[in-house]
Amino acid sequence: MTNETICAISTAPGVGGIAVIRVSGPEAIAICDRLFQARRAGKTLSAQPAYSLTYGTLAEGGETIDDVMMALFRAPHSFTGEDTVEITCHGSTYIQQRVLRALVATGCRLAKPGEFTQRAFMNGKMDLSQAEAVADLIASTSAGQHRLAMSQMRGGFSRELKALREQLLHITSLMELELDFADHEELEFADRTELKALAGRIETVIARLAGSFKVGNAIKNGIPVAIIGETNAGKSTLLNALLNEEKAIVSDIHGTTRDVIEDTIYISGLQFRFIDTAGIRDTHDAIESLGIERTFQKLEQAEIVLWVIDQAEAAQQVAQLSGKILPLCRDKWLILVLNKSDIARGADIPLDGFPERTRTIAISAKHKEGIDRLEALLVEAAQIPSVSRNDVIVSNVRHYEALTHALDAIRRVREGLDDGLSGDFISQDLRECLFHLSDIVGEVTTDEVLGNIFRHFCIGK
Repeated sequence: MTNETICAISTAPGVGGIAVIRVSGPEAIAICDRLFQARRAGKTLSAQPAYSLTYGTLAEGGETIDDVMMALFRAPHSFTGEDTVEITCHGSTYIQQRVLRALVATGCRLAKPGEFTQRAFMNGKMDLSQAEAVADLIASTSAGQHRLAMSQMRGGFSRELKALREQLLHITSLMELELDFADHEELEFADRTELKALAGRIETVIARLAGSFKVGNAIKNGIPVAIIGETNAGKSTLLNALLNEEKAIVSDIHGTTRDVIEDTIYISGLQFRFIDTAGIRDTHDAIESLGIERTFQKLEQAEIVLWVIDQAEAAQQVAQLSGKILPLCRDKWLILVLNKSDIARGADIPLDGFPERTRTIAISAKHKEGIDRLEALLVEAAQIPSVSRNDVIVSNVRHYEALTHALDAIRRVREGLDDGLSGDFISQDLRECLFHLSDIVGEVTTDEVLGNIFRHFCIGK
């Protein structure tokens, strides 16, 4: 793969003021030199030093394509670790395609999605967790997402894992040494008390990293908020008020919303993913019944639940739905949204039997009264701590799964030490813990996993 020279447009698709086309590989400089004519006579690209810019024209078959600026990076001091040229041209789609065709005709091939970053990983410029952070950085849409991606890309997570792996290797080496001298029962290279303490410290760190995923996932993907309640309670109207657009259809007909409607907004820098659900009621309509079934599925997945209640029928609606809703809200924030405050008096709802984290607020979704107070309550319920660039927060599902497996393995190590198990059993669990931590940074990752990771990248990165 790395013997081929690749090229791709690295700027956003479409027309722009300028575009950047990246070329990387062993023949990158030579191929570009064949197409490039420097403004200064006799000046060649191959003769220029690294990190230099050269102005001139790009031509094919004697026909000028465009005036360009050539940025030169020499291996191994480039993003990919290979010779790299970045061509800055005008942003016409015609010019971009002409440049690509000329490069391909001269010896390049078009890059696959994420292939530049994959080459950076393969050439040791970054580990796999840092490579994945590149995609997260490109996709970031909030300050929190940006800080998480920057911290991981700069190696904050990798340094934590490196320290863990070094400690694990120390334990493992001592245990393996004991196994090599198993015939000499009197020899014990690993002090069991020290091993227990070290395993405990490792477990604490892994548990902290795995536990941070809830925060990281909320920052990265948005905090899921389910909007539930009876039909015609004002759920869709509330969604429209929060989004400040007519996203959901609103009518007086019961069962208007039959499927889940989702959208995201940012409140105080936090991303919330609102899920408008079908109204809960007894119905013989097959389609509406499927929608209600999905309502309960989304309720289970949500971190925050907005239970919209018509104030005029508050006591009745609470009595009818409490048995269905409350068991699914035990570990969630539950906000009772008493809607239609413009036409009904405030309802006094006893909260006996409700989850501890239950709040009540009166609003008028139709007139957008109380929406600002509801937004403030949502921010409070989110409970997202302030994250600095130095904080190590896990936001990648693959990393989280590996950490949970590593956590299980190190706990078995501690239990084995407590129970006095033989060294071969403990060593097996230690190796498994090491394997899962190494999988995160890409030291034991298969080609299939790599392909799955990088195919989700944009082309040109």
